[in-house]
Amino acid sequence: MQAAQAKFSRWMQFLIVLFIVVAVYLGFADRLAPLTTESQVQGKVVQIAPQVSGLITAVHIKNNQTVNAGELLFTIDDSQYKLALQQARIGLLQAKAQESSLAAQVAAAQANVTQASVAKDNSQREYSRLFKLSKTGSVSQSQLDLTQTKYQESQANLLAAQQKLQSLKLTLGQGHGQSNGVKQAENKLQQAKLNLSYTHVAAPVNGVVTNVQLYQGSFAHAQQPLLTFIPLDSMWIAADYREKATSLMHQGMQAGISFDALPGQVFKATVASRDYGVASAQQTANGQLSQVVVSNRWVRDAQRVRVNLTLDKPMPKQLFIGSKATVVIYNEQQPLMAFFGKITIHLISWLHFIY
Repeated sequence: MQAAQAKFSRWMQFLIVLFIVVAVYLGFADRLAPLTTESQVQGKVVQIAPQVSGLITAVHIKNNQTVNAGELLFTIDDSQYKLALQQARIGLLQAKAQESSLAAQVAAAQANVTQASVAKDNSQREYSRLFKLSKTGSVSQSQLDLTQTKYQESQANLLAAQQKLQSLKLTLGQGHGQSNGVKQAENKLQQAKLNLSYTHVAAPVNGVVTNVQLYQGSFAHAQQPLLTFIPLDSMWIAADYREKATSLMHQGMQAGISFDALPGQVFKATVASRDYGVASAQQTANGQLSQVVVSNRWVRDAQRVRVNLTLDKPMPKQLFIGSKATVVIYNEQQPLMAFFGKITIHLISWLHFIY
């Protein structure tokens, strides 16, 4: 009986010591080798939207197909855009014809300016001559007034001719192809070519199209997303840690990651960055008073902050955006805690065979 009590006492002492050791380890590990199961694969998602509207004439991809940059995804009926291009070309020809006509008008206006200048000089000389004669009484006042009127008319005619010439020159521009009409017509032509090119929608970069629900005969509206596109090599791991766990983290720290989809495997990763805020603290200027959070709990839930990591090797093909993972971050300069962190993540990876 005493032996059994002594054995029980030894077991209790062992369990107490083990509990204390585990509690001390967890306290240090939460800062020096923190672990989180709140982690998943993140990625960039691009919504492919056409720049022009029209009936979809062909869909060149299948669901979850990998495509290369520039590879055709779908095409839009280009009939109206070809007509617009032809109309823009005709408009450019008309603008060039008008430019030639403007050039002829400028030449004629220049001749009118020369003619008006000569007439003004003649009338000025005539007025000056009669003005001198009027001093001796050889010319009547009515003749002098008539000559003065003609001189003033010649000045006005010269000014009008000069203004018309200046206006035509501004419209014509600096030379061939520089008139306002030709420039506008060229812009319309370029826009028509651009709109026609928009009827062929291609992949912006290498990636995967997913959740394809697009069919031939559907109507595409400009600026309305039609496809979901995920660029390759754009995925990373986002791990949510308690605040105290991130206090000693810094960019470049090493990490071990176990994905639920790949049990028994541990992948090395590197801390890339830490987010600088959470949505609950975001302020918006809405003209309202602040909302105070009321809680009667003695110990509130720990705030979590997101840490972003990148794998040291390419992301496994079995993973997708949203894949769950467990992450342990450790500092190689603290070999003891790094060792226990690696042991922990390997044990968790093997447990993924069960759950």
